[in-house]
Amino acid sequence: MTLLIAALLGVIQGIFMFLPVSSTAHLVLTQHWLIERGHELPPPESPEIILFDLVVHVGTLVSIVVVFWPSLWKFSRNCADGALSYASASGRHAGMSLYLRLFLLGMFSVLVTAVVGLALKTSFEVVFATPTMIAFTLIITGALLWWTDKLKPRKRGLKGINAKVAGVIGMAQGFALIPGLSRSAMTIVFALFTGLKRRWAAEYSFFLAIPTILAATALQSLEVLKIGGLNGISLSALFVGFVVSAIVGIISLKLVIYFLYRAQLKIFSFYVWGLAAVILLGWIDLPI
Repeated sequence: MTLLIAALLGVIQGIFMFLPVSSTAHLVLTQHWLIERGHELPPPESPEIILFDLVVHVGTLVSIVVVFWPSLWKFSRNCADGALSYASASGRHAGMSLYLRLFLLGMFSVLVTAVVGLALKTSFEVVFATPTMIAFTLIITGALLWWTDKLKPRKRGLKGINAKVAGVIGMAQGFALIPGLSRSAMTIVFALFTGLKRRWAAEYSFFLAIPTILAATALQSLEVLKIGGLNGISLSALFVGFVVSAIVGIISLKLVIYFLYRAQLKIFSFYVWGLAAVILLGWIDLPI
């Protein structure tokens, strides 16, 4: 993988990470397209290229920290204070703070994601190798986005998040490991289905990305080490992809927040449906 291709993939990840159109699908389709044109890349379903995809996902986590820094700092500080207060109760009755409870619920969401992801990992990897299947998952993403904007205003606040809500969001995130099912779309849409207000659906979704993507990257790194390392992908390529995705992701995240708060996600439905049609009709040179 050349540094120019690494930068290109970093741009694609940065643009599409937060737009509810599946950044993984765009990465995989681009990788298939590049391979068809003779560029030397490992297959999109190979452990090393999946690790590259995760590294550029980690890059976009920097975007989350930058855009949501005030909320993230407040959450982290209050969560730590709540944990210290709870631990120092010394057996006396002490109610768990809202922030500590939300942290634990977030970890429960990650656990549910891990169970779904590990159970269906082999099936998910088949989709990486099959653009036609990605087209159908894009159609599903578009339908969910269209339906979401038809929902009435949600009423559930942060205090209303419970284990059931966290489990539903975690399950949705687990299935979003399939290319074409957007992680941000799946988690936000199913959070809205549980009644969560749009603002909290967005923040829960984006904050949940941090531990989820870091954990997935760590696990994939171990798998790559087992097969002998990064065949065809240099550390420089990983670094370039990481930096580029982080910078571009900031703009993308601000854009999706704008549309989400105004209940205008359906505009992305037309895009993913159009992309699915292009794939199915064979208008781009891919190994269908």
